[in-house]
Amino acid sequence: MADEQAQSRKKITLPYLFKKVAGSVPITWLTCYDYPTAYLQEQAGIEMILVGDSLGMTMLGYDSTLPVTMDDMVRHAQAVRRGAPTAFVVGDMPYMTYQPSVETAIRNAGRFMSECGCDAIKLEGGAAMADRIKGIVDSGIPAIGHLGLTPQSVSALGGFRVQGKSAVLAKKIVDDAKALEKAGAFAILLEMVPDRLCKIITERAEGCIIMSLGSGPDAHGQLLI
Repeated sequence: MADEQAQSRKKITLPYLFKKVAGSVPITWLTCYDYPTAYLQEQAGIEMILVGDSLGMTMLGYDSTLPVTMDDMVRHAQAVRRGAPTAFVVGDMPYMTYQPSVETAIRNAGRFMSECGCDAIKLEGGAAMADRIKGIVDSGIPAIGHLGLTPQSVSALGGFRVQGKSAVLAKKIVDDAKALEKAGAFAILLEMVPDRLCKIITERAEGCIIMSLGSGPDAHGQLLI
């Protein structure tokens, strides 16, 4: 039965995701790093799949995401795409593949699309990365922002802890979300921010999908690792 459902499912697209948001139906999103898990997620009907740079810890045995290369991400994203042909697959931009310049960001985002058949990319950072988001989107590549606990910056954030608990930090996250939205991000992932803050950002979003990762239930969907 699951095989029949998977075979009959149409490709998940951006209009489909926005239609779910308009209908107040939560979006399902899971991480995945390999073909067999992708195959199972496809059979289960998961709509979005993130090939996360967290594969550095889960698959490659590193103690952080920082050593992960673009070549690592491409190999794993290719496998996931083969296992989940109709899911909306998102490639996670690894450390220093987009920070140096807009051109670097566009070039590496393009690899996810041309070499892996991804549907979108995700990158970490707020207003400082808005020009990277804009450059990628202007190149025809759908982009997702990532705010709150951003693992590539965990050293600067003081460890794996909830972000945005003070009024000043909360306002910065709200402002960063609006900057990414204006830059063209079609979605923003909020990781480990207070649920009230997630609710505020979701309510203020205009044409932008807000996804929660440990940030409470008031987003348009949930990402689980």
